[in-house]
Amino acid sequence: MDIIELRNNIDKIDNNILQLLINRMEVVQKIGQLKQKNQTNIYHPAREKQILDRLNTINKQQNSLLEQKALEAIYMEIFAISRNLELPQRIAYLGPIGSYTHQVAESRFGGISNYLSMNNISSVFKTVESKRAKYGVVPIENNRNGVVGETLDNLATTSLKIIAEVILPIHHVFASMAESLDKIKCIYSKDIAFGQCYNFLNEHNLEDVQRIPTDSTSRAAQLASNNVQSGAICSHIAANIHALPILFESIEDIAHNKTRFIIISDFKNIPSGNDKTSICVDLKNTNKPGVLVNFLRDIESLGLNMSKIESRPKSGNNGFEFHFFIDIDGHVDDESLQILTNKHKESIKWLGSYISTQ
Repeated sequence: MDIIELRNNIDKIDNNILQLLINRMEVVQKIGQLKQKNQTNIYHPAREKQILDRLNTINKQQNSLLEQKALEAIYMEIFAISRNLELPQRIAYLGPIGSYTHQVAESRFGGISNYLSMNNISSVFKTVESKRAKYGVVPIENNRNGVVGETLDNLATTSLKIIAEVILPIHHVFASMAESLDKIKCIYSKDIAFGQCYNFLNEHNLEDVQRIPTDSTSRAAQLASNNVQSGAICSHIAANIHALPILFESIEDIAHNKTRFIIISDFKNIPSGNDKTSICVDLKNTNKPGVLVNFLRDIESLGLNMSKIESRPKSGNNGFEFHFFIDIDGHVDDESLQILTNKHKESIKWLGSYISTQ
């Protein structure tokens, strides 16, 4: 079989794929009409996970050449197109364009959704709370640098809920329009990124090149795209957006640098069987011995697994008063969690139940 015959086979397969996609979208449109009639939420992470799990199983059984990561990327885009067909999506995220938060947003909502870049995390919450966007995407913690206080503060004071979490490995790239490294006279990046890529800069004799801090790695890519004697330490998506050639990938000194992002909205997920519940706990008289210990004992006595606890000063307090942010395995509708929340209903604010990715 020659290359022309093989290409003809590909054309036939593509025709079949297109027809199946058309069929799928026709069914999706009908589902969307029913959801709008019943005022049901369009985004269902549990249903999408169920589809991916089933397809990944079939893919493995057939010893497919298609890697799981590739299969999931294809279907995440199909899901995004389907959701937009059901009801156009608007997503607010912590900007600018090309940020890691933007990358997470596109990984879940696809390239055709309507995105709103916000200057700060509080603006993302306000935009979703005011209904100008249905979803918001913000960082909540980094495994090296800890929690993002502004996100926790907004979760404590707004009515929005966490409906999904995304763990993103943070990889920096080195991108440049220069023909070779010795032509580079300056490097743009966010100040923290320079420190995270110290070894790379030394190994490639760039330690003495002028470093110009920027407010974001996306801005760094934009500046470098207009200066052929410069380079940028930035994200993969920022380099692509600004058509900046990537010379080196994964240049960070420390491997396994990950950031946890959350998707916020105004609805409640149905149980998936593999959920995590986040709560904010406002205990009275925290200076009194045993108050926190007694609360934690109630969690233990109910057989609940607490995967995280973080203290955060209450907004606007003049003393040393704290909220406690706690992640617990399970869904808020589970019997044990219902007992806990009912017993401490004056102290617990439910922040959302969503599929656990850890």
